[in-house]
Amino acid sequence: MGLFTILGALSPVHIWFVTLMTGAKKIGQDSEGNKYFEAKARKGYNHPRRWVIYNGVAEPSRVPPEWHGWLHYQTDEFPTDSAPSFRRVWQKPPQANLSGTAVAYHPPGHILAGGKRDSATGDYEAWVPPTASTQNQI
Repeated sequence: MGLFTILGALSPVHIWFVTLMTGAKKIGQDSEGNKYFEAKARKGYNHPRRWVIYNGVAEPSRVPPEWHGWLHYQTDEFPTDSAPSFRRVWQKPPQANLSGTAVAYHPPGHILAGGKRDSATGDYEAWVPPTASTQNQI
């Protein structure tokens, strides 16, 4: 089994190829096992290139907020185990995007959630378009 076969099973081969050929520096790893890399800026660009190699399925919603900020140049500091936590108390752990799956959220009244909406409570008055006779009064 070749190197590209082994690496390709984890992530697309072209990402590993770029990572190996650009002299990229591994910056860190998050709690999900995703690995973050940085390489020098391309010719004509000011920012270094930053990317993630996912542990498993490439799902961007699995990137924790603290690493998202680093990937998108919101900060040049990256989270480390020794540094104070970048996680705020109000931040929830990342969750996969479930849109398009069988367990996706469907609000009450959605056809896939039974299609039955609650009755109106009386605090809502429907808009009625003006008629020719009411437009003259305006």
